[in-house]
Amino acid sequence: MVVDRQPKVMTGTYFKNGNWGIVEGAIASGIAEFFAYPISPASEVVEYISIRLPAVGGKAAFIVEDEIASINMCIGASWAGSKVMTTTSGPGFSLKQEGIGLAFMSETPMVIVNVQRGGPATGLPTFSAQGDYMQVQFGTHGDYSAIALTPWTVQECFDLTIKAFNISEQLRTPVILLADGEVSRMMEEITIPEEKEIEVLHRKTPPKGTDKSNFNQFDARNEPDLVPPMAHYGDGYKIFGTGLTHKISGVPHLDEDLHIKLMGRLFKKIEINKHLYPEPEYHFVDDAEVVIVATGIVARSAMEAILEAREKGIKAGLMRLITVWPFPEEAVEKLAQKAKLIVAEMSMGQLIWPVERFARKKCKLVTRIGGTPPTPKKILEAIEEEAK
Repeated sequence: MVVDRQPKVMTGTYFKNGNWGIVEGAIASGIAEFFAYPISPASEVVEYISIRLPAVGGKAAFIVEDEIASINMCIGASWAGSKVMTTTSGPGFSLKQEGIGLAFMSETPMVIVNVQRGGPATGLPTFSAQGDYMQVQFGTHGDYSAIALTPWTVQECFDLTIKAFNISEQLRTPVILLADGEVSRMMEEITIPEEKEIEVLHRKTPPKGTDKSNFNQFDARNEPDLVPPMAHYGDGYKIFGTGLTHKISGVPHLDEDLHIKLMGRLFKKIEINKHLYPEPEYHFVDDAEVVIVATGIVARSAMEAILEAREKGIKAGLMRLITVWPFPEEAVEKLAQKAKLIVAEMSMGQLIWPVERFARKKCKLVTRIGGTPPTPKKILEAIEEEAK
């Protein structure tokens, strides 16, 4: 198929949905390959990128046979030197878990988009939800430290996709863009800047003059950020990649002390580089006596409730989490010392668990499932009750 060439960055202002913004963010970041299995409400990403990526010279945009294949193809493509992305929703995210664990252990950069829908199992295929908070951090087996960003506007679908790629490349780790079905499909204004205004970062590679026959793929001993340079298959390096506990050479070695040392570095590199993750966004919290903690579409509903509360003389505010994992524990703990917290979410109560843990006190939960976020009216009622 002959594809007409298109500009890499579609500079301008548009009226589009969040899935469109995710694709454009990925392409602006320099994505070279994409592998996914269609699943609502993320199908538009798959459909659009399969047309858009070839038009900017991408290497591959494949709709593959299943979710397991897609995540493993991403691992292979990344190790061959490509920036890669896969997109899915809840059931597909479940199927990807073993591959996600391999990506964490092998320090493979990639972006995984999860457009959340109602579950468990097949659940509500075309509806929205926020029920995958916990799966992001605890979905695959063993210990690992996830990074997950969550947008609340179409503009942020674009911006945070770029941010996700940059973090993934800098830290050599998978990053999850955790959208909800409402934000991914709603239409609103989005502005894409000039290409020169977009910061695009790339992974560290071995310095020139490196001995290709004696390169240690996981050697971070001289790296202040604890991230080892990454050599790629096909570049002539003698490298080894595995999901087993391994030496700095990549060669498997099943040893307790080595495993403790390796896992310690993988956790610490996520911890010491937290300056890279977007901090929470605050609205009206300076004098707030009651603060809503929310993400995504629910934060927008909460914002309307807060404005109505303010009109009634109630000092209410919003803490919108952008980085869900690593959880902003210090920010939540600090805010909980000065205000009552209400957690609003589109699940049975997953976000409230880490909020209460780090707030060190009981918080009120406002929740709704079934594909629709809690209404501003319901959140306002909770604000009024807590303000009494």
